[in-house]
Amino acid sequence: MNHLDPFLQWLSDLPAGLIYTLLGVCAFVENVFPPIPGDTITAFGAFLVGTGRLNFAGVYAATTIGSLAGFLALFQAGSILGRHFFIKRDFWFLKVRDIVRAELWFQRYGYGLILMNRFFPGIRSAIALFGGFSCLRLPVVVLFSLVSAALWNLIWISMGYALGKNWEHVREGIDRLLYRYNAGLMILFGLAGVILLIRHLRRRRP
Repeated sequence: MNHLDPFLQWLSDLPAGLIYTLLGVCAFVENVFPPIPGDTITAFGAFLVGTGRLNFAGVYAATTIGSLAGFLALFQAGSILGRHFFIKRDFWFLKVRDIVRAELWFQRYGYGLILMNRFFPGIRSAIALFGGFSCLRLPVVVLFSLVSAALWNLIWISMGYALGKNWEHVREGIDRLLYRYNAGLMILFGLAGVILLIRHLRRRRP
């Protein structure tokens, strides 16, 4: 993650109001474009809180609102475009088999996946899209995704704040933790998806 260092240094030198805005934008973009390391940037915002550069409430509000807005943007995109739009095109990043697996998950867990979406960094964007496919009720989705973002950001901001000025150690630890967390989740979801797909195909056999 060394490519982040110049950006984080530049971010820390900006006026406080602009930093809050950029933290919110990064949280939004990280939902829409997952390769953006939004959680690391959120933790860096908390580090700036720990050094007295920013206000805790400001960082928390900016990142939570940004996360919620990004999730809802993808949810609405999934709702408007619909599953058939993606099935017909069979995108390389969203294959038909992935849509089938997701539908099985939403049949079982539905709103529970929305509530926990922030704790699944590797697939939270897919959860938003598939939630839109599934025609879930928007007020409930807004509430559950807000709770999810609020809890997740509170954890990361509190960690960054508590560790204060030791940012280099914090960043390295967060990078390793997120990598292992994402890898473990992807493996577990991959195995669970294969199992559910096999069970679904068996049930459809005459």
